[in-house]
Amino acid sequence: MTTTISREQWGSRFGYLMAVVGAMVGAGNIWRMPYVTGENGGGAFLIAYFILLYLIAVPGLMGETSLGRYTRQGLLGTFRKIYGNNKFVGFGLVILVFNIVLMSYYSSIVGWSIYYTYHAVIGSFTQTQFDTAALWQAFSSNTALNVGMHTVAMLIVTVILLKGIKGGIERLAKWMMPILTVSLIAIAIRGVTLPGAMAGLEFSFSPDWEYLARGQTWLAALGQALFSTGLGWGIALTYGSYLGRDDDIPLGGGIFTAIGNTSFGLLAIFAVFPIVFAMGISPTSGAELAFVALASAFGNMSGGYIWALLFFMGFFFANLTTAIAITEVGVTTYKEELKTSRGKAVLTICGIIWLLGIPSAMNASILGYLDFVVGNWGLPLATFIIMLSIGWKFDANRLRILSLNRGADLYVPKFWESIIRFEIPAIMLFIMVYFLYSNLTATPWKTVSGLIILTLTIPLCMWIMGRRQGDAYPATSVGGQSS
Repeated sequence: MTTTISREQWGSRFGYLMAVVGAMVGAGNIWRMPYVTGENGGGAFLIAYFILLYLIAVPGLMGETSLGRYTRQGLLGTFRKIYGNNKFVGFGLVILVFNIVLMSYYSSIVGWSIYYTYHAVIGSFTQTQFDTAALWQAFSSNTALNVGMHTVAMLIVTVILLKGIKGGIERLAKWMMPILTVSLIAIAIRGVTLPGAMAGLEFSFSPDWEYLARGQTWLAALGQALFSTGLGWGIALTYGSYLGRDDDIPLGGGIFTAIGNTSFGLLAIFAVFPIVFAMGISPTSGAELAFVALASAFGNMSGGYIWALLFFMGFFFANLTTAIAITEVGVTTYKEELKTSRGKAVLTICGIIWLLGIPSAMNASILGYLDFVVGNWGLPLATFIIMLSIGWKFDANRLRILSLNRGADLYVPKFWESIIRFEIPAIMLFIMVYFLYSNLTATPWKTVSGLIILTLTIPLCMWIMGRRQGDAYPATSVGGQSS
């Protein structure tokens, strides 16, 4: 018989909700969403984003969370219960590989936020004629400093994860997320009081309807919805595996997390665009909007020290909670697969991520390449695999009855099954084909090499897991006949 491993559980519903919202709210909301909104028509983009968030991301998060709660396993254990003792467990390994690669360069972004929080603390941005563009350029070109910040980020993640689910992740989220909320609200209130700030709100909430007719707007909105919620990364599945049997998934793991994601996205818009327009900054400044334009704007505001400190500290908190969630996917899986202690699992996974992340920290081009491959194809493919596994192999109807609606105050009707089985996989497939079509001519080397890596990853993972199964696990599955 299968050995039952004693598992932790979340200490409270509030703790779980703060942890899962913290996992979703990261660079995607505080840093990425404002500049993507600015590049795609402001209010029109927000309309497309919220529609896709609730039509696609919420049902997907419900499915992923309920599957984790049902199996009470990490990625590989879950796929073993679905597919049985065979090579198809390799699908779970594929997702784990994408997850670890994602964290290897995301840790550099956490490092950026640590560095800028330090400068906010010492008051750099409020110094007379301080050049934020020069700061960003000097930081970007300093290899040793970037590796150092990457190392500090991984050390912080390691220390928190060593304390466990309740003592580390949940405890951190329960005080970090309220602080982040207060920080963004304070900045937003200050921003709207600046002369000319109303133009920023008008840009954000007065849609240019022409943009809604553009396919690029909807594609950018879809990418933002997926990036900001972490659908398909294994986070919702892993966090769901630590839920109690009767916890409310539709309300907590779906609607509340989406509302939280929406709220922080809007808070980021309120915090950024009034200041951007009041200071005469272009809303299409791109990825440097936070690190150059906003950092400079804080220096020209009364009380700029406080606002810079609140913004960059909040940015760091948001990035850290997401980094912890991404890394926990690997920690839980490693711990259960090798039946080892949590401490060893944390040190091993964090050590691997730290080593893999050094090239991205040393060279922004490597970071950009990995983000290009993982963002365009890796994460959509991961979502595609999870949704197909839930919808067809496990059976979406079975999961909805046995897990999703168990202990739920909000009943999920049958049409949810069609979203999981058809809609989300079709959209993920479209994204991958679209990015192949649009990038093949513009960046042929990056596109072809990325596809070669992905093409080799899938059969390699299936071969590894096929060789590893042996007699170590029972040849049974919860989703159908094992092979």
